[in-house]
Amino acid sequence: MKAIVRLRYGPPGDVLELSEIERPAINDDEVLVRVHAASIHVGDAHAVKGLPKIMRPIFSAIESKSRVPGSDIAGTVDSVGPNVTRLRPGDEVFGSCKGAFAEYAATSEGALALKPTNLTFEQASAIGVSAFTALQGLRDRGGLQPGQEVLINGASGGVGTFAVQIAKWLGADVTAVCSTRNEDMVRSIGADHVIDYTQTDFTQSETKYDLIFDNVGNHSLTRTRRALAAEGRLLSNGAPVTGWFGGLGHAMKATIVSLFVKQQARTFVSMANEEDLATLRQLAEAKEIKPVIDRTYPLDEAAKAMAHVSKGHARGKTIIAM
Repeated sequence: MKAIVRLRYGPPGDVLELSEIERPAINDDEVLVRVHAASIHVGDAHAVKGLPKIMRPIFSAIESKSRVPGSDIAGTVDSVGPNVTRLRPGDEVFGSCKGAFAEYAATSEGALALKPTNLTFEQASAIGVSAFTALQGLRDRGGLQPGQEVLINGASGGVGTFAVQIAKWLGADVTAVCSTRNEDMVRSIGADHVIDYTQTDFTQSETKYDLIFDNVGNHSLTRTRRALAAEGRLLSNGAPVTGWFGGLGHAMKATIVSLFVKQQARTFVSMANEEDLATLRQLAEAKEIKPVIDRTYPLDEAAKAMAHVSKGHARGKTIIAM
C-alpha cells in the first residue's frame, strides 16, 4: 500500500516521503480500515518535527512501527479480527488509529464508530483529536454551564471551530477571538460575539468571562487572567512549541499560579474513548456540530498539507484524501 513515512524528525517537507509499505496486520480484536480520508491536527505537525524534544520518546511510542504519522480517519471496514462483534466489512466508519496517512490502517474496534450519515468521509475524518479536545475541555475540565460567558481564543482553528459549536450546545454565551477574514465563518457556526484580534486585545476587555479556552497562548498568564471573572477558569490548550520543553513551561506556570488564586488555570490532555466518540457522532447527526474544512490535499501532497497546518493559520481542519 501507499503511505506517508517519516524518515526522521524535522520540517515536513524534508522528512516525509511517499512510500510503498506492507498493509498492517490486525490482531484478533482489531479492524483493518481502507482509509478514504485522514485529517491533520497540530499535534501531528509537532510530532513530525519532534517538538518539544522532551516528548520524542512518547512520539515514538504512539507512532506506528512503520513511522506513518496521523491518527484521525474515516473509511470503510476492509476486514475484522475474530473477536470483533460490532463492525463488519463494508461498514463506513470514523475514529482514531496509528498510521492514518496511508491507504489502510489497523485499529481496535472501540476506536471506531459508524460514520455520521450526513457527513462525507472528509468531514467525518475531521472529527478526532480536535473535537475530543473541545468536548472534554469545555464539558469536563472546564465545567461549562448553560448561561455562562466563555471566550475561545483561536476560534477559527481546528479545535476552536469545534469549541464554538460545542460551547453553544452546552448553552453558553460564546465570544470568539479570530482574525478579520474569519469573523463571518465563526459567526456562521454559532459565535454570539466576535473579537478581531488584529483590532482588539481581548485581555483588555470590559467583559469578564467565566471560562477562557485558550488555543493560542499568545498572551502572558497575567494578561489573560485580567479577562477572567473573579472565580473564572482558564483552560490552556496552546502555546508556542519550540526547543526541549516548548509550551510545557506555560502550562506548568498556569498550574502553579492556580494554587494561590481563586481563578483556576487548568491544563489537560484529551483522550479518545468509545463513549465520547458516540457523543460526537450524535452531535454531528443532530447538526449540532459540522466540521469546518479548510483545504483538502491528495496523499502525495501530505508534506505540503502538514506544512500548511504548521503555519498556524488554517481555518478549521486540513484533510488528506486518498
